Amino acid sequence: MRGLGDIFDVPELRKRVLFTLGAIAIFRLGASIPIPGVNGDAIRAIFNAQQSSLLGFLNTFSGGALGRFSIFSMGVVPYINASIIMSLLQGAHVLPFLDRLAKDGELGRRKLNSYTRYLTLFLAVFQSFGLTIAITKMQAPGGTPTVVDPTWMFYCVTVLTMTAGTIFVMWLGEQMTEQGIGNGVSLLIFTGIVESIPAAAYSLFELVRLEEINLFSALAIIAALAAVVVSVVWVETAQRKIPVQYAKRMVGRKMYGGSQSYLPLKVDQSGVIAVIFALSLLSVPVTIVTFTPNQPWAEGAMRFFGGGNYVYDAVYAGLIIFFCYFYNSVSINPVDLAENMKKSGGFIPGIRPGEPTAKHIEWILERITLGGALFVATIAVLPDIMKREFSVPFFFGGTSLLIAVGVALDTMGQLEAHLIMRHYEGFLKKGRIQGRWFNVGSGVAQ
Repeated sequence: MRGLGDIFDVPELRKRVLFTLGAIAIFRLGASIPIPGVNGDAIRAIFNAQQSSLLGFLNTFSGGALGRFSIFSMGVVPYINASIIMSLLQGAHVLPFLDRLAKDGELGRRKLNSYTRYLTLFLAVFQSFGLTIAITKMQAPGGTPTVVDPTWMFYCVTVLTMTAGTIFVMWLGEQMTEQGIGNGVSLLIFTGIVESIPAAAYSLFELVRLEEINLFSALAIIAALAAVVVSVVWVETAQRKIPVQYAKRMVGRKMYGGSQSYLPLKVDQSGVIAVIFALSLLSVPVTIVTFTPNQPWAEGAMRFFGGGNYVYDAVYAGLIIFFCYFYNSVSINPVDLAENMKKSGGFIPGIRPGEPTAKHIEWILERITLGGALFVATIAVLPDIMKREFSVPFFFGGTSLLIAVGVALDTMGQLEAHLIMRHYEGFLKKGRIQGRWFNVGSGVAQ
C-alpha cells in the first residue's frame, strides 16, 4: 500500500499512470462499439460456443472485441504478426539491409519500426477481409444469420473500419510505451484477458450455487490456480547467475578491479513474447482458411485449429519452445558478452576468456532455456487438456494466465524502476561543490 501511495506522490509517474489508464479506457470503449450491419446476438452465440478454440481465445485476446465484432476486432494481432515476420527476417539474415539497419542505432530502429507499420497495414487489410468473409458465412445455433445484408458496401466499410481500428490500436500502444508505463501492446492484451476474470469468477460461483460442483472442488480449483500463479512468478523471476571475476589493474597511481560480480541469465528470457508470438502465428492459417470456408480441406483445417486434439497441443507447445529459443538468439549474443567481458578485464573462474567463455555461456543458455520453455509450454496446454479429458471447469486458461502474470510482473518492474529514481532524487538534485550547495537542476549556487 505504501508503494501504491508513492506512485501518486511522484508527479511524472502519476502522469504516466493516468495516461496509461486513460488509454486503456479508450481501448475498452472502442472494443464495445459494434460495426453496423452485424447481428450482435448471433455473433456472441457463436463465440460463446467456441470459448476453448483458437477463435475463442483470440476473442479473449482482443478483450471481447472480436466476439462483439467491434471496430477493434483485429486488436494488435496484425501488428504482432508483422513484428514476428520482421524478427524472423532479421534472425535468419534473409535481407542484409535489415541487419544493417539493426546496427545503425536509433535511426535504424526508426526505419525498422516504419517497415513494421507498413507491413501491419497490409496484414490488417488481409486479415480483416478474411474475417469479414468468415463472419458472413457463419450462422448462430438455430440458423440465425450473423450479417443482415452482406453487400459489397458492407465488405468495404467493414474492412476499412477494422483496418483503421488496428492502426489506431497500434498507435495507442506505442503512445502507452513512450508516455505511459511498460509495454503498451502487452498492456492492451493484458486488459483484454483481465476483462474475462469477473465472468469466470461468477461462472464458478454459479456452479457452486447450483450444486453442479461441490465447495471442496471449487476450493481445489482456486488453490490450483494460486499454485500455478506462484510457479509462474517463480520461473519468470528465476535467474542463473554466472560468477564473473575482474582482474586487478593499475591506472595511474590507483588500483582498479579485483571485484566479483555475476552475469544474470533469466530462465525464461522471452517472458510472454513466445506465447503471444505462437498464438499470433496460429491465427494466420485461420485467416487464410476463411477465404474458402466451404471447401472440405478448409473445414478440416478449422476443426484442427479449433483445438480439442493432442496434435494441435503439440504444435502449439512446439511453437512456444521455438520462439523461446529464437528470442534468446536475437536478444543475447554470447560472443558479444564474452568480448565485452574480456575488454573490461573480466573472466569466468575456470574458463579461458574469448571463445571458450562464449561457448560456456551458450552451453548454459541452451539448457536453462529448455527448462523455461518446457515449463511455459506445459502451463499453456495443460489446463485445456485437463478440461477436455477430465471435465475440470477451468475458466481461465494457462495461456491467459501466463500472459496476465508476465505482463503484471513487467509492469511492476517498470513502476519499481521509476520509484527507485524517485528515491535517489534527493541525492541527484543537489550536490556539495567547494563548500557550497549547488542546485544541479537550475545551475544556481545557493
